[in-house]
Amino acid sequence: MSSANQDEQSVEDRQTQVLLVDPGNYSTDIAAGASYRFKLLFIVLLSNLFAIFLQSLAIKLGTVSGLNLAEACRAFLPRWLNIILYIFAEIAIIATDIAEVIGFAIALNLLFPKVPLVAGCAISIADVMVILLFYNPDKSMRGLRIFEYFILCLVMGVVICFCIQLSLIQNTSVGEVFKGYLPSKSIVEQQGLYQACGILGATVMPHSLYLGSGIVQPRLREYDVKRGLVPPRPSPSSTSVNQVSEKTYYIPSLEAIQSSLKTSIAELAIALFTFALFVNSAILIVAGASLYKNPDAVDADIFSIHDLLASSISPAAGILFALALLLSGITAGIVCTIAGQMVSEGALNVKMRPWLRRLMTRSISITPSIIIAGAVGRSGLNAALNGSQVALSIVLPFVTAPLIYFTSRNKFMTVRSGPARLQVEGQPTLVTGQRNEGDDAKMRNAWYTTAIAVVIWLIIAIMNVANLVLLGEGQ
Repeated sequence: MSSANQDEQSVEDRQTQVLLVDPGNYSTDIAAGASYRFKLLFIVLLSNLFAIFLQSLAIKLGTVSGLNLAEACRAFLPRWLNIILYIFAEIAIIATDIAEVIGFAIALNLLFPKVPLVAGCAISIADVMVILLFYNPDKSMRGLRIFEYFILCLVMGVVICFCIQLSLIQNTSVGEVFKGYLPSKSIVEQQGLYQACGILGATVMPHSLYLGSGIVQPRLREYDVKRGLVPPRPSPSSTSVNQVSEKTYYIPSLEAIQSSLKTSIAELAIALFTFALFVNSAILIVAGASLYKNPDAVDADIFSIHDLLASSISPAAGILFALALLLSGITAGIVCTIAGQMVSEGALNVKMRPWLRRLMTRSISITPSIIIAGAVGRSGLNAALNGSQVALSIVLPFVTAPLIYFTSRNKFMTVRSGPARLQVEGQPTLVTGQRNEGDDAKMRNAWYTTAIAVVIWLIIAIMNVANLVLLGEGQ
């Protein structure tokens, strides 16, 4: 495995950690706490469990098949369906980026109050320079690693601030907080359901499923390369002209899959069920204890939590929070770029330079943000930020359906024995590698895993349909 691949794996792992506390998570947790106190902690817990399960399926798809979700859709689904799913994936990426634009503008306004929100949204396009300066997958990404470590330190600083804030909460019992992790009728209310969908979208994030199915590749390649199990790429003389022009997929060896699958899922589960669950719960608990039933609870937003940290701990805590919000938003933008590249290259086989991909996505997402900031201001941006997370939740059923389908069928989840292989898209025969059919390992989901996946899919779909119906009725 090259150093570039190692850097790519470690950078994306850290970016995934930072994603757990991006502007969308802050906004949805604050709104839920201010409106329903601790009652939506159940949704925070449920969303994290859903994220662990669905991300595990994404890791399994990428590990067993050697394809990320977008590549699998292109390889195994009809062209028209692949295009539809590609459009939904791009919608999710743009919705995510709108949240990052708004978070960037809010953070800039908190750090420099004289910078208006409209200007902050416009300035956010400058984060394309971060891609140009730090992210180049074809070269060493040492600069980006340093940048990521710096942001991770800031995020941990904010986590410490929330821990301090938790210790300052008064007139709230531990039992009252833990009761919030039980189901509540607030979830079926119109506002409660809307906020629950926002938390779900902010936690699971459709584009992270594409990312999760793709970032396992470096670990698999590392295992196969170290053991000499990767065959050489076919030369033009050994294949037809059409085969050379088609995309060639790396399919890992059975040994690499068995070695990497459990490790990758365990790392994911630990990160989501400890760090993510704690941070999102802490934000909601602080908001619920401090803002619930306050006169300004209806307008509670990121500004409210910043003011709370600055007044109850110190002004430095407020600055740390704003700086972490600013830079974590930039990092989330880099993740959007990586996921966007996976989606466009996988679904359409269209390659694009990272900075150009970033510029195109940001140019689309910045326009509605500037309009909302100019026309409505702070309250409009807060509503748009929460709305973008609800949009992510709406996209989830479309993204997760093929993921569940692929991982539930041996047709896509059978691992051939022998070394790693290179296979040309659209060709029934292998380019390299040998097959011993008697030793094939069938790794589709167990029946109960598929049953759980279908139940999760139905819950997500029903929540979003009910939310859309209630919104349509104006309730």
